[in-house]
Amino acid sequence: MNDQYTVKTKYWHKLEDGRVQCDLCPRECKLHEGQQGLCFVRANQNNEIVLTTYGRSSGFCIDPIEKKPLNHFLPGTPVFSFGTAGCNLACKFCQNWDISKSREMDTLADTAMPENIAQTAADYNCRSVAFTYNDPVIFHEYAIDVAKACKEKDIKTVAVTAGYVSPEPRAEFYQWMDAANVDLKAFTDRFYHKITGSHLEPVLETLKYIKHETNCWLETTTLIIPGENDSEKELTEMCEWVVENLGADMPMHFSAFHPDFKMRDYPATSPSTLTKARDIAIKAGVRYAYVGNVHNRDADSTWCHQCGELLVERDWYELGRWNLDTNGACKSCGTKVAGVFESRPGHWGAKRLPVRMQAAL
Repeated sequence: MNDQYTVKTKYWHKLEDGRVQCDLCPRECKLHEGQQGLCFVRANQNNEIVLTTYGRSSGFCIDPIEKKPLNHFLPGTPVFSFGTAGCNLACKFCQNWDISKSREMDTLADTAMPENIAQTAADYNCRSVAFTYNDPVIFHEYAIDVAKACKEKDIKTVAVTAGYVSPEPRAEFYQWMDAANVDLKAFTDRFYHKITGSHLEPVLETLKYIKHETNCWLETTTLIIPGENDSEKELTEMCEWVVENLGADMPMHFSAFHPDFKMRDYPATSPSTLTKARDIAIKAGVRYAYVGNVHNRDADSTWCHQCGELLVERDWYELGRWNLDTNGACKSCGTKVAGVFESRPGHWGAKRLPVRMQAAL
């Protein structure tokens, strides 16, 4: 391990048999000296758990905030996005498997300390920084330090995560996050265990914690996989749970699966399946339901749940009509729209701008 990128962590304890248990996530990896956890980036070094990728990234890119996806958080603005390597889940359908499942340090091509990231985001006029591409839970210490540096420059921070984290580190992490999109991958423990190697309940606990115990804006995404999590019964139960536990104003995104990683023999999700999922959500009482990875202007746009007026028009990641007043309310009927809105939308559009930190600093 390169000590330049290795930092001590605090969520672990020693076991009687000489191993050390990582307490960051419900997986609770029990490691002998020199062993790495399933996430690859946390390891037992000198009988304590360390993070081995502090300050290293698989790449930096400026994206539209809608790509995270977040539709009710600073619409139209650019977000400075990055991830590291590894993941604490084992999703067979992983769409970023070359990053999240990499066990090669060469994946981490860019180096940047927290202050560098915050300054670069400011230089590019980004309103936020997103921890994405792989789960920020596993680079907990790095992400929090980046968030602290961003706060000093009035830049917000966004977590794109599966929500698989233990209670104590969860509380520390989300006190620094301004927004989160949590993958609610399915609504059965069978799916979570079979397809992701994890469990559903800790994710539901994370969702409730974010919604009720923090000021972090929350949206969810469900990747709809044909034959696995697309039944009307499961989707109905999921959406009813969301309305009851997270509220009708919590936006839900239903995204199209494409064959990848270890699930290449599955068919891609049809647009009609996504439309059906969105219809189920609306019927269950979800006020803001969206589709993703397909082109559907109406299902990507935000509509007033009170009067039906088009509020924020989206054509892929391009914003069109904007019918919110300066307080984030419908101009037609005055109904407040849940979210974090500025007086006017951003104009970043669909651009994707890769950034090499060495050149930017």
